[in-house]
Amino acid sequence: MNILEARNITKTYDGHTALNDLSIEIPKGSVYGLLGPNGAGKTSFIRIINQITAPDSGSILLNGSPITREDIYHIGYLPEERGLYKKMKVGEQAMYLAMLKGLSANEAKAKLKEWFVKFEIQDWWNKKVEELSKGMAQKIQFIVTVVHDPKLLIFDEPFSGFDPINTELIKQEIKNLNDNGATIIFSTHRMESVEEICNHIALINNSKKVLEGSVAEIKSQYRTHTFKIAIHNPSSNIALSEHFSLTDQLETEYGKELTIKINDGVSPNVLLQEASKIGDIYHMEEVIPSVNDIFIKTVESVE
Repeated sequence: MNILEARNITKTYDGHTALNDLSIEIPKGSVYGLLGPNGAGKTSFIRIINQITAPDSGSILLNGSPITREDIYHIGYLPEERGLYKKMKVGEQAMYLAMLKGLSANEAKAKLKEWFVKFEIQDWWNKKVEELSKGMAQKIQFIVTVVHDPKLLIFDEPFSGFDPINTELIKQEIKNLNDNGATIIFSTHRMESVEEICNHIALINNSKKVLEGSVAEIKSQYRTHTFKIAIHNPSSNIALSEHFSLTDQLETEYGKELTIKINDGVSPNVLLQEASKIGDIYHMEEVIPSVNDIFIKTVESVE
């Protein structure tokens, strides 16, 4: 079941096409990576989901029905360009933003206090926002994004401004939210965390969707049938049959590491048998392309 569906979304600004007939299906309970270079159209799509702008054509369905302004109360959105009122106290502003999402004052205060304790920032409640570092302010904005327990969360470049320690903290909290039933849309042009966090992805480039599916399925589609084999005591002459291509070899402290591509239709077991004639095999693994490799290859192929 899909929590959100975009059907043939098109959006233009002053003659520039930001989205061109975009259709995307986001499964309920997924962590969905919305990927693409800067300017690809990701943020335009997110703004349409959040009813900030409207599409020129096409529709958005939430749980099978056309999305409405009331649905926004059940969505948490952390935009890439963030801002807090610098002169307000942290707790006062967090309360205000939480209540905008429909929480009562008592509910907002109780839930915010829980998050402040979890992040060990309870001492910040009465500080002014202008006293906070960028990373501290980002934590506050993350909290007010999730405090009303939305079932759909949209994070646009969520790790921007965080150091490595706090990046891991936020990453773990995103996983926890997903484990507790939230669907996550994770928009980024950085691939470092995608494989660790996302189980589904769509790649947008130049306003169009060029790739969509589960991470496992997509990585399988981009397999090159290439294997790395580590061999101890290799023979001096490495000869392979016509079924295989030796694409690289490295000297190691144990012997050699060979990179071998298999022709279509040939079983890895045949490679294993042939490689055993070269020396003692102590490791063999398939080279699976990373999401970053797929991202680069796909973007380059459509440019």
